[in-house]
Amino acid sequence: METLAKRIRTISPSLTLAISAKAKMMKQAGEDVISFGVGEPDFATPEHIMDAARAALDKGYTKYTPSAGLPELRRAIASKFRRDNGLDYEPSQIIVSNGAKHSVFNACYALVDEGDEVIIPAPYWLTYPEIVKTLGGVPVIVKASKRAGFKITPDQLRAAITPRTKLFIFNSPCNPTGAVYSEAEVRALAEVCVEAGVFILSDEIYEKLVYGGVKPFSMAAVSEAAKALTVTVNGVSKTYAMTGWRIGYLAAPKEIAAAIDSFQSHATSNPNSIAQYAALTALSSPEAAVEEMVARFARRRLAMIERISDMGGAYCIIPDGAFYAMLVVSGAYGKRFGSRKIENSVDFADVLLDAAKVAVVPGAAFGADDCVRLSYSLSMRDMLEGLERIDAFLQSLD
Repeated sequence: METLAKRIRTISPSLTLAISAKAKMMKQAGEDVISFGVGEPDFATPEHIMDAARAALDKGYTKYTPSAGLPELRRAIASKFRRDNGLDYEPSQIIVSNGAKHSVFNACYALVDEGDEVIIPAPYWLTYPEIVKTLGGVPVIVKASKRAGFKITPDQLRAAITPRTKLFIFNSPCNPTGAVYSEAEVRALAEVCVEAGVFILSDEIYEKLVYGGVKPFSMAAVSEAAKALTVTVNGVSKTYAMTGWRIGYLAAPKEIAAAIDSFQSHATSNPNSIAQYAALTALSSPEAAVEEMVARFARRRLAMIERISDMGGAYCIIPDGAFYAMLVVSGAYGKRFGSRKIENSVDFADVLLDAAKVAVVPGAAFGADDCVRLSYSLSMRDMLEGLERIDAFLQSLD
């Protein structure tokens, strides 16, 4: 008899966290490791947001809140959707959860039955297929080409739809590629889903982190028909440097939102009360700190692209959003560093960490084994030094 339930045995360990853990252990041992690994802003949470949390503590706001979140926070989120995305939602259609990852899980839990197919463009955030598998669904991976800037086409989406397709998971700006779909591209994909009656989970957690005049467009804003099929996920982690506060949220059609609220009331109850008050301030305040953070990311992005363009043996597809770039390193496969042969992205990341003291995430984690993911959420100095080490490592291979 199996000890563990079938659903938990489907989950694969996170390569992102595995590489990060190894890098941290090396750092603790005194080694000079530069990490391009786990993606989170390297900035402090803005002071006015932390002040709001302190004030909430001082006022004793430490009790349970409604399971779907503070009413005033849900109203603020509804206002955010109107202001930023041109979307009208009632507060009852907003569910606040323990991070955007929790919101993604809740949406999939509410929509995906055993045997349902879920279309996921690759490269993808590594958690999407794991959630689908845990729920008994079938991930259907659609490869986005480098030539298309890591974006799938409507024809690819249409070809992947079968009578068992229930959900399309869409992420723009994208982790891990930094790809941002244009309004026209979003509209074309939404039309395919509307024609087929396929639900959409639109993960927009990186929407404020875009560069060079590029503008993201919300899937639910395409039409009322698209909105009726779309669950939009967002949160405060990336935009406000609040990763550890664990506040995410979603907006959904009424029936789906009500079902998620009921489920969350049993699974976790409310998100952290103090973090909710901090998120309320984040969403209701001027965004000067956000603009400064985006400007600094933009400078790092340009510096990273420029340095990679001078590398021999690797290149990247220019990212327009988030804070990642996919470095194509398949030219190193089949080569050796000493006695160690590099056959894939896991080998590349492992040997690079040992040889050059640089941590990257293997592209295999994202369905792109010819790449490794680099995050530019580290200081300019460390980033440029890390890129120098990667270049030197590439030149050292036989």
